[in-house]
Amino acid sequence: MQAQLNVEPTRAEADRWWMMDDRGRRARSAAPYLKVLPSPCPLPEGEGEDSARPASHAPAPRQSRRLQIENLRYSRLQICATLLRLWRACGDETSPPRRWLFVSLAAALGCCCVQVRGQDFASVAKTYRPKLETNLMGNVVPFWYSKTLDEKNGGYLLNHDIEGRLKGEGTKMIVTQARQVWLFSHLSRLGYGGHSYLEGAGLGYRFLKAKMWDEKNGGFYWEVDVTGDKKLRTKKHLYGECFALYALSEYYLASGNQDALGLATELFKVLEEKAHDKTYGGYREWFNEDWTPAPPGESSYMDSVGSEFKLMNTHLHVLEALTTFYRASKLPLARERLLELIAIQSNAVVRKGLGACTDKYRLNWEPVLTGDFARVSYGHDLENIWLLIDACQAAGISTYPLLDLYRAMFDYSMKYGFDEEQGGFFTSGAFNASASSREKTWWVQAEALVSSLYMYRLTQEAKYLRVFQKTYDWVEQHQVDWKRGEWYENVMPDGMPRGDKAQAWKGGYHDGRALMECIEILKGATGGG
Repeated sequence: MQAQLNVEPTRAEADRWWMMDDRGRRARSAAPYLKVLPSPCPLPEGEGEDSARPASHAPAPRQSRRLQIENLRYSRLQICATLLRLWRACGDETSPPRRWLFVSLAAALGCCCVQVRGQDFASVAKTYRPKLETNLMGNVVPFWYSKTLDEKNGGYLLNHDIEGRLKGEGTKMIVTQARQVWLFSHLSRLGYGGHSYLEGAGLGYRFLKAKMWDEKNGGFYWEVDVTGDKKLRTKKHLYGECFALYALSEYYLASGNQDALGLATELFKVLEEKAHDKTYGGYREWFNEDWTPAPPGESSYMDSVGSEFKLMNTHLHVLEALTTFYRASKLPLARERLLELIAIQSNAVVRKGLGACTDKYRLNWEPVLTGDFARVSYGHDLENIWLLIDACQAAGISTYPLLDLYRAMFDYSMKYGFDEEQGGFFTSGAFNASASSREKTWWVQAEALVSSLYMYRLTQEAKYLRVFQKTYDWVEQHQVDWKRGEWYENVMPDGMPRGDKAQAWKGGYHDGRALMECIEILKGATGGG
């Protein structure tokens, strides 16, 4: 465990660490000064160790879900009835021996409750882990590994229609090129596929370094042609830069390649010098090619939001990137920035009276709640939960002070965005209203799967396990294309799939990562291996 942080900030530090409440007023945040505590969420067992490549599995025999629920309810009723009988048998409550007897027996029965929960989780893990492994290694990974590696030019071809057919070479955009590097790197780090997936990651890493890195100004170009020789969109956006940082860091963790860590560190320093907001915290997002701020009012590559704004979505992925970069580099400054992003993602972007996040902010973190930005993205809120838990673990601080926030965000998304009838989450909706965008998007389901298992592991509350099961059942039956591989981009309210399998904004990162994360968590309930 690392040394404790100084919990008494200097006046200058305190003046920097303010956030905006729901009415735009200044409000302090103590989150950056949390004490360092042992993490309540250790890394899943076996992370980084070799594990056998999963083969296809037949579903394990199991009780019906209804019977499982009835058994659990019956066990709880038995426990309550037993406690009541014990209390009556103890007679005079002022009698110390009898009181201590009751307390001891109540504690023992409480342990039985925990055991019942553990047995329920073990049963779920036994059933769903083979399903997830088959989905990952029998469907998702074969699609991306067989169809997207560009052996001729380097990097990845990501321009496939709904049936998985290549529509032409297309262009190469930093976000998805980096995400594919991350995907194959993480597969390798978890022990899948021998050396082949690391080679697939190396193909993308070398393309990023040779063709998309700006040697003159630092940072990565946004988009190049298929060869990488023609630079198509050269301005810098933080969203793309942070995915490059995420990919380089993961590739280093998988390969031990010091050049990759060196490039990641150089990129981190560029972002620190050019993009970090020393006044208000977080990062500015939209720049010219030479890192001078883009003109105010000029639409960026992200949601047409200009240089005078910040996005929760962008900072969510800065948090994600800094988590992995700090694990790779152990740089003290990277940890400072990680703590800063934990504060932002748990405070500044949360509408306290709503219990949910919004996306658009002025540079001083004043929320902009107009038009399409007066909405809640359920997928981003669910992703924010588990990325915050993971970031706290990486930084060595307790995540429990944020548990009420996690519950509030999850409950909001469940209330307004979860399909209780069929399972899965809709896309988005207005404040305190049922979802109005009712298509089911692949990445939203992916983040919901991970978030629900993280929340179950943190709280042992059965509702999160139920959401995981119902969401995965939906995915398995409707979102996955078992015939041609990969997940459908969208399933519309009429049940029809829509969208390309691979394009500039769709790679194997969301669903591939979700399946790997969930498998690692479920390994803990099935004995690993």
